[in-house]
Amino acid sequence: MMRFGYWLPVFGGWLRNVDNEQMPPTWDYVRTLAQRSEEWGYDLTLIAELNLNDIKGVRAPSLDAWSTAASLAAVTSTLELMVAVRPTFHEPALLAKQAANIDHISGGRLALNVVSSWWADEARQYGVQFDQHDDRYARTREWLTVVDGLWREPEFSFSGRFYNVEKAILEPKPLTVPRPTIYAGGESETARDLISSLCDAYVMHGDVPTLIAGRVQDMRDRRERAGLPPLTFGVAGYAVVRDSDREAREELERITNVKGSAAGYGNFQQWIANTKLDQRLSLEDYSVSNRGLRSGLVGTPDHVLQQVLAFEDAGVDLLLLQCSPQLEEMDRFAKQVIAPYRAGRRGSRPRPARPGIHDSTGRSHPVVSAASCVDRQTG
Repeated sequence: MMRFGYWLPVFGGWLRNVDNEQMPPTWDYVRTLAQRSEEWGYDLTLIAELNLNDIKGVRAPSLDAWSTAASLAAVTSTLELMVAVRPTFHEPALLAKQAANIDHISGGRLALNVVSSWWADEARQYGVQFDQHDDRYARTREWLTVVDGLWREPEFSFSGRFYNVEKAILEPKPLTVPRPTIYAGGESETARDLISSLCDAYVMHGDVPTLIAGRVQDMRDRRERAGLPPLTFGVAGYAVVRDSDREAREELERITNVKGSAAGYGNFQQWIANTKLDQRLSLEDYSVSNRGLRSGLVGTPDHVLQQVLAFEDAGVDLLLLQCSPQLEEMDRFAKQVIAPYRAGRRGSRPRPARPGIHDSTGRSHPVVSAASCVDRQTG
């Protein structure tokens, strides 16, 4: 059964072309959102980690991931807390201790999203080593080995290129057995080899279900060759749920009205330069982070529900949603998509609809890509 998660809005939103998304990056807002999301039936929140704001511009405020996660652990009861962590910013033994403590505060709800750093300017500002792509993954491999060893062993030693620990003791161990879930993403050969051998779950940027299915199968094959238990799979997606095709199109055009001079544009270019992605990125991907529009969660409730089912058929276990503003849109998504999905899974599965955005009469219309909206707005 599909699980539904969301990105906590630690940057004040996800739209680089909309200055004020009515969800400020404040403790009051994210606490309220997390508590309401449990009432609405969400399973997980992903708490991103950057010290600078790559969505709204480097001078805009953003929340710290780990202090926010510890605070949320104390004021929520069911939500899985997937906290991003970048090995270059955290010594593994210290992070392992910190994470184990938060796992106890939460009652066993902590998970890690291990991210190999990509932002050179941020690293320089904060006095942190910035490795090149393959070196970042070599560091991450050692980092994961140390964290896992400390969580599992009574006493652990390790000597490597990047890290050394000697007869280290970590108590108490995390509540989660054998360890908190370790999520990670990446599209390079180096990244996929590391994730398939050392992690528990593979998370992907947004894309259509047919392409996601191929990536899922590739990682399943790698995992099987390694003789390890199956991975679980997550996909990012930006959701726009409206009662009619016209309303969905209008919102899509609003959020993809690209402004190349916007505050986050330079950070986006650095991300492209320091990652190795399967596809060339477009201004559509600039407009909404994590390639979220490619997942096709734009349209009427029926259309979005069919897309959820298509991802389920592709092998996806978790949707990581973005929307704006989140309090209002997550409530809408829960009522119009999650509730019918779960009701359908308890009974008979809804019949797949034809591809396209569907209006309230059930008629199908061709999907309007964000890229075509960009062409109209900028051409």
